[in-house]
Amino acid sequence: GVKALSCQLGRLTIVRKTSELPLRWTADKETCKEGWGCQDSLMLIENGPLVFLALIKGCTQKEDHEARVTRHREGSGLSVISYTRVCHHKNCNDLTSTDPVWTLPTSAVPGSLRCPVCFSEEDCESATEMTCPVGHTHCYNGTLHLRGADLPLGILGDLKVQGCMSQAACNLLNETREIGALSVSERCASDAPLTCQKGVMLQIKENLTQNPQPWNTFSTMTCDLKEVCQETLLLIDVGPTSLIAGIKGCSKTETQNSTTISIHSEPPGVLVASYAHFCSSDGCNRATSSSVLLNSLPRPAAPAPAPGGLQCPACVQFGGSCSNTVNVKCPLGTTHCYNSYLNLKGDGPSAIFNIQGCVAQPSSSLLNHTKNIGHFIASEGPENEDVEDKVRQSGAVPVCCLACVMGLGISLALWCG
Repeated sequence: GVKALSCQLGRLTIVRKTSELPLRWTADKETCKEGWGCQDSLMLIENGPLVFLALIKGCTQKEDHEARVTRHREGSGLSVISYTRVCHHKNCNDLTSTDPVWTLPTSAVPGSLRCPVCFSEEDCESATEMTCPVGHTHCYNGTLHLRGADLPLGILGDLKVQGCMSQAACNLLNETREIGALSVSERCASDAPLTCQKGVMLQIKENLTQNPQPWNTFSTMTCDLKEVCQETLLLIDVGPTSLIAGIKGCSKTETQNSTTISIHSEPPGVLVASYAHFCSSDGCNRATSSSVLLNSLPRPAAPAPAPGGLQCPACVQFGGSCSNTVNVKCPLGTTHCYNSYLNLKGDGPSAIFNIQGCVAQPSSSLLNHTKNIGHFIASEGPENEDVEDKVRQSGAVPVCCLACVMGLGISLALWCG
């Protein structure tokens, strides 16, 4: 008969930081059945700052083949590479490190897409977002089912994966289903409705351009199919006071994953800026403060612009016309007084604001005629249009009733100044 071989034996699944590679290991030994050979099966998934490794060493019935390195998916986002070998002499499955498959990733040019990055056997709720390399247009969100034919119960484990991809398909391994002794199948979350954070924020007070405000949410919502998560902030600063309005929830949009920061009107005079984030993984609309917008605002001029000869009323009022307005000396460079109404519609009834302040142009639009700000639909109206009629026409509601009718969650904070 054929003499039974002794082969190296090992099973390993591990997640490490990219900076910790290359990895090395030691193995036990086992005596194979007569006629069986030795095998090494290694799969390495690179995912930005993280690396996942799955390794099976042991006996096999498969035919011999020399060491084979296969790049299943290449790129600077999610990439997959494997090493397999089958041999028939003592302890010949002697792979002891990632050296045959590991090279230090080259630095990539960052793009505009941001995605959660995660490897986890449980969940990815606390995943950290990263800026994807140029050329990556989708966030991957799936589960790899890892099986080993010669393992007890055949189970190696399930791995949840999130990261950057250059295409939308649920196909991380480019149709690969078997890597040596390792069988792999894949299921993605793209066919399941997302669960998103839900809530609104409304604050009116001083210095909202300088002092980040918490953006707390205490509930979630399940989206319709083909909806994604969104979070939108709008900031208006007229000098003595500021307003910030925010909304989190689900949204129908063709923009699957994007972050947009816009300066609609800038100093001197009234500042209007917005932040809009759309993303396609559970709970990914997770900004916790207005700093996501404030950190991208232009820094105030130092020293502050000297006042000019123009004086204007300055206020931001929610739910109706400004009362108790303060006249301010406008900075040099401003030439006109602005007085109009802004109507914001998200989910449910809309909200209306009276805005007054100094502007550099005689334009009637602080938003430069922008109609869509993230999840908000915005419209501006002139001051001579009756406010009560605008409120009735738009479905806007008085301030006292906002929290109970908006239907956007319980995270509502309001200060009037």
